[in-house]
Amino acid sequence: MPMKHLFHHVAACLLVASASLSSIASAQAAAVTNLRCEYRENPLGIDVVKPRLSWKIEVRDQRSEVRDQNAERALANSEKPGEALTGMAKGNTEVRGQRQSAYQILVASSEALLKNDKGDLWDSGKVVSEQSVLVEYIGKPLESWKQCHWKVRVWTLTSDLPSAMPVRASPGFSELASALPAFRPQTSSSWSQPAAWTMGLLKPEDWQAKWIGAAANTHESLLLRRDFPVKSGLRRAVVAVSGLGHYELTLNGKKVSEDVLTPGWTKYNKTCLYDMYDVTQSLRPGNNAMGLFLGNGMYNVKGGRYAKFTGSFGPQKAIAQLRLEFEDGTSETLVTDDQWRVHSGPVTFTCVYGGEDYDARLCQPGWDQAGFSDAKWEPAVVTQGPGGAMKGLSCAAPPVRCFDTFKPVKTTVLRPGVTVYDFGQNAAQMPRITVSGPREASVKLSPAEIVGQNNEIGQASVGGNISCSYWLDGSGRETWSPRFFYCGYRYLQVECVAAPQGGALPVVEALESRVVHTSSTPIGGFSTSNELINRIYQMIRWAQRSNMVSVMTDCPHREKLGWLEQTHLNGPALRYNYDLNAFFSKLMNDMADSQLDNGMVPDIAPEFTVFGGGFRDSPEWGSAFPQVAWHQYQFAGDIELLRRYYDGMARYVAYLEKKAGGGHILSDGLGDWRQLENTPNAVSATTIFYDDARILAKMAGLLGKAEDAARYGKLAAEIRDAFNKQFFNAAAKQYATGTQTANAIPLDMGMVPEENRAEVLGSLVKRLQADGLKAGEIGFPYLLRALANGGRSDVIFAMINQTDKPGYGFQLNYGATSLPEDWDYQPGSSQNHFMLGHINEWFYHDLAGIQCDPAAVGFKKIIIKPVPVGDLTWVKAHYDSLYGRIASNWQRDGDKLTMDVTIPVNTTATICVPTKDAAGVTESGNPAAKAKGVKFLRMNIGAAVYEVGSGCYRFCSGK
Repeated sequence: MPMKHLFHHVAACLLVASASLSSIASAQAAAVTNLRCEYRENPLGIDVVKPRLSWKIEVRDQRSEVRDQNAERALANSEKPGEALTGMAKGNTEVRGQRQSAYQILVASSEALLKNDKGDLWDSGKVVSEQSVLVEYIGKPLESWKQCHWKVRVWTLTSDLPSAMPVRASPGFSELASALPAFRPQTSSSWSQPAAWTMGLLKPEDWQAKWIGAAANTHESLLLRRDFPVKSGLRRAVVAVSGLGHYELTLNGKKVSEDVLTPGWTKYNKTCLYDMYDVTQSLRPGNNAMGLFLGNGMYNVKGGRYAKFTGSFGPQKAIAQLRLEFEDGTSETLVTDDQWRVHSGPVTFTCVYGGEDYDARLCQPGWDQAGFSDAKWEPAVVTQGPGGAMKGLSCAAPPVRCFDTFKPVKTTVLRPGVTVYDFGQNAAQMPRITVSGPREASVKLSPAEIVGQNNEIGQASVGGNISCSYWLDGSGRETWSPRFFYCGYRYLQVECVAAPQGGALPVVEALESRVVHTSSTPIGGFSTSNELINRIYQMIRWAQRSNMVSVMTDCPHREKLGWLEQTHLNGPALRYNYDLNAFFSKLMNDMADSQLDNGMVPDIAPEFTVFGGGFRDSPEWGSAFPQVAWHQYQFAGDIELLRRYYDGMARYVAYLEKKAGGGHILSDGLGDWRQLENTPNAVSATTIFYDDARILAKMAGLLGKAEDAARYGKLAAEIRDAFNKQFFNAAAKQYATGTQTANAIPLDMGMVPEENRAEVLGSLVKRLQADGLKAGEIGFPYLLRALANGGRSDVIFAMINQTDKPGYGFQLNYGATSLPEDWDYQPGSSQNHFMLGHINEWFYHDLAGIQCDPAAVGFKKIIIKPVPVGDLTWVKAHYDSLYGRIASNWQRDGDKLTMDVTIPVNTTATICVPTKDAAGVTESGNPAAKAKGVKFLRMNIGAAVYEVGSGCYRFCSGK
C-alpha cells in the first residue's frame, strides 16, 4: 500500500478509535457541583481580598442510577442510626479513574454577563491543573459590597481507558498522533450552575454607620428603629449589621433570617463580627422600617441568677449599614446614627447563663413597622464600639440556627400548676410555649438534665438558679420562645402562676423544644451491626451538636466556655461528622485574640474571664493553637491558617520553651483531666510540647522557612530525648507511673525507641485489660491511636463493649442520651460534654478505615483500611471530603469479607483488603489483580494492597 494511502488508512482508524472513546466518555458525563467560596455556599460578607474557590466533580454513568447525596445530607440531621448512610454499593466498572485535567473559572459582575460566558472580573482561561479545592481568585481587585457571580467547567481524563494501538514511526505519523488526543481523550463538562459571593466591608473607612445605643445603661433589652423611604426600581439591597451582645434584625416587621444568637461570641475588644444579608425581598417601594432587638449574650454577663462569671464589655449597642442598589445604576445607603430612636424592650431579664424573662404587657405592637409612632421613644446616642476590629466571614463560624423540634415524650404533674416535661433527649435547646390565661398571669420554665426522686428536677445538674418566665398580656393564645438564651437540658419544669390579684392559672396549650447549634454541614455517617456501638456514636454526636455554637463549648448549660483542649483532642472526631473548616478558622482568630503578650494562650478562648493556675495556663489546652491549624491542613489541605497565625504559634512554642528551661520538661497545668489513675502532669505537658515543636517544624517547611524548620526539628528531638531520659523505665518497659496515658502518648507520638515499642505496647495492653479504662481526657485519644496503630483494635472493641466498668456502656446504662463528663457517670457532673468523644475518630478511621493519605493531604489521596474486629458483621460509613463522598462499607459472612468502596472523582486511593492470600481476592467478580482500574501493589500484614482511581469498587476475599 502506498505510503500516502497507508497514512490516510491509519488516520481513519485513529479517528474511529477517537470517536469510540468519545462515545464512552459521553456516557460518563462530568458535572461540576457544590461550588463554594471560602468553604461556604453563596456567602455574603467575604472579607479576604483573594477568596478561594472550590468545587466537586461528579462523573455519572448515564446508564446507571445515581444516588441523590443531597437527600442523604438532609437525612443526616435527623440523627437516627443508619438513616444518612450509603447503602452497600455495587462495584461500577463503567465510571472509574476519572480526574480533572484542567479547569476554567468565570467570574462576572452580573448574572447576565455570566450567562453569556463573559467573565469581566476574571476569566481564568483553560488552566491545566488537577486543583479543584481552594483555588485562589486572581482576577480584578474586588471592593466592598461587590457581588461576584461565578461558574466553572472542567476537563477530565480517564486513567483506565484501553491502551492505544501501537504506531510505528513513519513520516508524518508523530504529527498525526499528537494531533489526535484519542489515546487519552479529554472531555469537557458543561458549565456548572452559577453561584455567587458578596464581598464584605474590606476597610474601616467603608463603615459609614456609627455604633448607637441608649443614653442610659439601664435596659435589660433594647429596641432600636428607623423609618426610611425606598424609591422604585430597587435591584438589590444588602445590609451589614452587628448588635451586641445579641441582636435580631427585622425589616417591616419580619425577621430577616433564621439565624439566632447573632453575632458570634468573640473577644469584643479585639474582634467584633458583623453579619451580611440580602434583604431585597424584605423591602418595598415607599416607606419601610428597620428594627433591631438587642440582648446581652456573652458581651454583657451581669449575673442576677446563676452565672459562671460576670463581666461586661459595655452597654448594648448596634451598628448597621444598608446599601440599596437600583436599576438605574445609582445607590443609596442607610446607616445607624442619631436619627434612630430607642426604647426598652419587653425582655426584662436576659443572661446567657441565668435565663430570659419576657413581659408581654410591655410589647409595643408594630414597633418595627413603617408608620409606627415613636414620639415617646428617645433619640439614639452615637457611641464608641467595644474596640474590636469589624470582621466578616473570615473570622465567623457558620450561623447558629434551630433544627429538630422535640415534643414531650412524658409528662409528670407534681402538684397543681407544676408539671415536669421529659423531651427524651439531652440537647442544647430553646423552649417554645403556647399559653392562654388572664393578663399578668405568668409561666416559669426551669431546665434540668436529670430528675431526682418523685421526678423533681435536678437543678444541681444545670448549675443552679436558671429559669425563663413569661408574663401574659391576656390576648388569647400566646406563643413565646427566648431570643437570647439557650440551655442544655432534657427536662423542663413548668410552673403556672396566677395573676397577683388571683384568679385562674394560665393553661399550657403546647410546649416544644427546638435544638440549637451551628449550621455547619453534617458530612459523616456511621453505623454497625453492634447496637451498643451505634448508641455510643449517637450519644457522642448529640454532645458534639449541643456544644457547637459560635465556639466549641464544653457544656451547653453550666459553662458555655471555649475550653481549648477539646478542639484539638477531639478535632478528628468532630471533623469526620461535620464540615468545620469555617468554624475552626473562627476559633483560630479567637485564640489569636486571647494570646497574651508573653506568648501564652489561655485555656479558654475567647477569654471572657481569667481563671488561675492550670485553669488558665495548661499546655494541653493552649496547644490547640498549633494543633487546630495543623488539623485544618491535614483534613482540608488548607495552608492559610498556618500562614496567617505562624508568628503567634511560634511565640507560643517560645513561651513553652522558656517555661521548660534547659531541661525541656514541662510540669505544670491540669494534666490528664478526669483520669481515673495517677499520671504525672509532666507526662502530658511535655509530650504536647514535643508535638507542638514537631508540628511547627513541618509548618515552617511548608512555608519555606528552612532555618525555622531545622531549629524546631532540633528542639523536638531534644524534648524527646529529655522525656525518655526522665520518664522511661527500661527495666519495666514503661513510662513514669506506668499508667495508660503515660505509655500511650509517647507510643502514638513516636517518642518510644523502636526497639522498645512492642514491649511498651504490651505494658499498655496488660494495664488496660487488668484495670479497665482509666485514662482521662488528655490521654484517651492517644490511647486509642496507640492501640489501633499497634494492631490492637481488638482491645479497643472489647473495652467499649463493657457495660459494667467505667466507660461508654456504663454511661448508657445510667440513661445517658448525650455524652457525660465522667467515665463513671457522676450525677452532679455535666451530662452533655463532648470531651470524651474521641472514639468517634476510631469508628471512621479504623473500623470503617477511611483515612487521609499523608502523601497528599486533604483526602486528595485516600487510604481505605478497615479493621473487621470482634463480632461485628458489618460496618457502613461515609465521609464527604472536599472532593466528594468517600464510602467504606464492609460485611462478613463466615470467612467471606465483602468491601464496597466509593472514591470521589479527582482523587486516588490505596485500598487494603484483609486477606491471607491475594490470589483469592476479587473485584466486581473478577480477579482483583486483573480488574479494570485496579493495580495490585503488595501484601502487607494480612492485607492485599491495591491502588485505584475514582469510582465504585466491590472487593471480596476469603481466608
